[in-house]
Amino acid sequence: MTAAQADLHIDRPQVADGAALWRIAKDSKALDLNSSYSYLLWCRDFAATSAVARDGRGEPVGFVTAYVRPDRPRTLLVWQVAVDEAYRGRGLAGALLDGLVARTGAAHRITAVETTITPGNTGSERLFTSFAERHGALVEREVLFDEGLFPDGPHDPEVLYRIGPLSL
Repeated sequence: MTAAQADLHIDRPQVADGAALWRIAKDSKALDLNSSYSYLLWCRDFAATSAVARDGRGEPVGFVTAYVRPDRPRTLLVWQVAVDEAYRGRGLAGALLDGLVARTGAAHRITAVETTITPGNTGSERLFTSFAERHGALVEREVLFDEGLFPDGPHDPEVLYRIGPLSL
């Protein structure tokens, strides 16, 4: 962690963090907001493959939710990354992602990270391309879900970023 992150602690989320994660995602105005219930379930069922950053009082100020793909058990799919507005610009998203991949990489022998990013989400594009650069990995991109697949109205396509191979 850098000096700008010194007052923060990264660990696994707990069910009690679900409401804060939902709020951080909602306030991001960049993420597709899931139901509050889904964040509670995520903190229960996928805590081992997710991470939360806490301030000095222990309150969540950022998170990464992820899971190991069942059909590719050495691939970690990152679902969402969000940082509270007051904590942005400190490199916290990158620290969360690096820490999570190191932790899950050791437990699951992860060799690749995947995520989807909608075109124009430059913050996520920078986060994941810089992650690949830090880890000496390649980035492959392809449209995973085009806009016609979404049943609930207009939605930008989701572009799959596959980062690997990782040497952790």
